[in-house]
Amino acid sequence: MMLDRHTQHKQRIASLREAMYDFEEVSVRKALTDLCAPDAVFRLCHPIGETTGSDAFYDKAYAALFKAIPDLERRDTIVMAGPTPEGNDWVGCGGYYTGSFLSPWLDIPATRHQVAMRFHEFFRFADGKVVEFQALWDIPEVMMQANAWPMAPSLGREWQVPGPATADGIVPGPYDASAGEVTCQHIIDMLTYMKRHPSQGGPEVMEMPRFWHPRMSWYGPSGIGTGRGIEGFRKWHQIPFLNGMPDRGKYVDQVQYHFFGDRNYAAVTGWPNMIQTVSHDGWMGIAPSGKKITMRSLDFWRLENGLIRENWVLVDLLDAYAQLDVDVFHRLREFNKARAGFDPDTGVALK
Repeated sequence: MMLDRHTQHKQRIASLREAMYDFEEVSVRKALTDLCAPDAVFRLCHPIGETTGSDAFYDKAYAALFKAIPDLERRDTIVMAGPTPEGNDWVGCGGYYTGSFLSPWLDIPATRHQVAMRFHEFFRFADGKVVEFQALWDIPEVMMQANAWPMAPSLGREWQVPGPATADGIVPGPYDASAGEVTCQHIIDMLTYMKRHPSQGGPEVMEMPRFWHPRMSWYGPSGIGTGRGIEGFRKWHQIPFLNGMPDRGKYVDQVQYHFFGDRNYAAVTGWPNMIQTVSHDGWMGIAPSGKKITMRSLDFWRLENGLIRENWVLVDLLDAYAQLDVDVFHRLREFNKARAGFDPDTGVALK
């Protein structure tokens, strides 16, 4: 039986996932080469940035990570696929990289213990090859595990964010177009109502109980943390976010969203997909600058009985800080000056 293209795309990604489970340079490079078009564009979070071609991507992104974590292992908890309304085909993967953190990475001190770093990685396919990659790695999570996070403490709960409660995040084929479309539309409708606040009224205009399960979990990025239930989401993320950037949603014509659904899962990717101004109360301990910034947020949602029960969110917080002229890595190195094995003047790991 001929497989539908979305199931085929997930199978293609499975080869890369398998190579990264028992991570070795040769096998991972080959899997990337086999999977990707020669001119594929790879967009990764700050400070790694953008590259073209799979070998250049490996050299810029994975080589140093593999050196720091020599038993590097990839674990996926979500793998889903589908078409966007614009007609593009994406596969979205969520999970974490883990292994023994034995030498510094990005000047983050090694812990010599097992470390975990959450990822959201999105692959756009054309003619059976990946032509675009957009991904966020939760680098602040690694800083926190190394006791080296140099910014304000999180309002939400910091922990190792779990995979889906129903353990069905590796969505099987065949692709169910109607189910995916219904799930995706639920998310689009929810976000449409969400953007009504605060410009069109108080929290009631968002009609959150219409879209969200009363026992929802909002798994935010490290630096923001997790919120449980609508109240937890509002207290630990939404209220501080809107107090600091009340013009959220006013510049949607200047950004791109790529929504797709797969059974009871939906995802969005965009680079960037938000623009707003840091003003009023400031955000995450940073004083208001009146500066407009772009933001990258890559998200997954899981619906249960027609309501959102879980939402995994990663935001490129390090890029947002950089746009506000806050050098998180400089602050990190300042923290490291007192650590054994780090230069007392620069905070850089000694060779």
